[in-house]
Amino acid sequence: MTFELWVEKYRPKTLDDVVGQDDIIRALKGFVEKRSMPHLLFAGPAGTGKTTTALALANDLYKSEELVAANYLELNASDERGIDTIRTKIKDFAKTAPFGEVPFKIIHLDEADNLTADAQQALRRIMEMYSATTRFIFACNYSSKIIEPIQSRCAVFRFGPIPEEAIKNRLIMIAEREGLKYTEDGISAIIYVAEGDLRKAINLLQTASAMASTVDSKVVYRVAGLAHPEEVRAMINSALKGKFLSAREALRNLMINYGMSAQDVIRQLNREIMASKSLSDKEKAMLMIFLSEVDFRVTEGAHGDVQLAAMLAKLVEVGESHERGAVGRET
Repeated sequence: MTFELWVEKYRPKTLDDVVGQDDIIRALKGFVEKRSMPHLLFAGPAGTGKTTTALALANDLYKSEELVAANYLELNASDERGIDTIRTKIKDFAKTAPFGEVPFKIIHLDEADNLTADAQQALRRIMEMYSATTRFIFACNYSSKIIEPIQSRCAVFRFGPIPEEAIKNRLIMIAEREGLKYTEDGISAIIYVAEGDLRKAINLLQTASAMASTVDSKVVYRVAGLAHPEEVRAMINSALKGKFLSAREALRNLMINYGMSAQDVIRQLNREIMASKSLSDKEKAMLMIFLSEVDFRVTEGAHGDVQLAAMLAKLVEVGESHERGAVGRET
């Protein structure tokens, strides 16, 4: 039995199959209908469909695997990021005539924000010289790292996180095709952990299904190395009620039971504090300032346990201030 990556097995083959980016897909379908398109820049977070959309666009344009293979070149700019790649692979591919009825070839540069400045400058001239027969698709996480002359030559499409409903539907489709047993809270847990990253969600589903016969929230959080949100909320609430030692013990249990790093805890604290309904906007702002300092110190090498304990102490302080304010309003 061969092991298949579900991310690749269930990768959309056409634009109609791409989920969560409806406005972008609508525009790209217009390019396919006219068999004409400008250079494109796809920017957005990881796992939101940039690479998949580029390949689906090529499939819809060229119609056959043979024509896609002849007319579509994909390079990962994080591996081939220097000027030599631009002068050899890209230039050699760009100067040959396209095959088939579509009058241009496509060069897809994935993770283009890793291209060196010299490589990006060299691309400017190539984009102009071969514009009659070649189109470029740049895919990146941060469009600000692409030089302005290239951005101005491209139609920019910004990919947002995949909506929760779209992720849920795709996960259920895969689970049913693979014959998995799953629970509603298991799917919800994957959506919580993935934060709009469909690739991460599918990988979590596959890993969790390999670890247990039923994909439930307990398995998902253990696979992801994150704590159950309710446990994090309970820890925060203990601290806000002034129970520092209880919150400290809960923190240690989370880090031991789930194998969480200090930065994992910081990310979940950030998410749960912002979602809290018991804290005011001013209190959340105060905690975010302190949490950012904790994050910086941990990143710089400070002891994670000590910094997180300081964060809990700050929560105790905010909780006491909150209680005093509540008493003052009552009187």
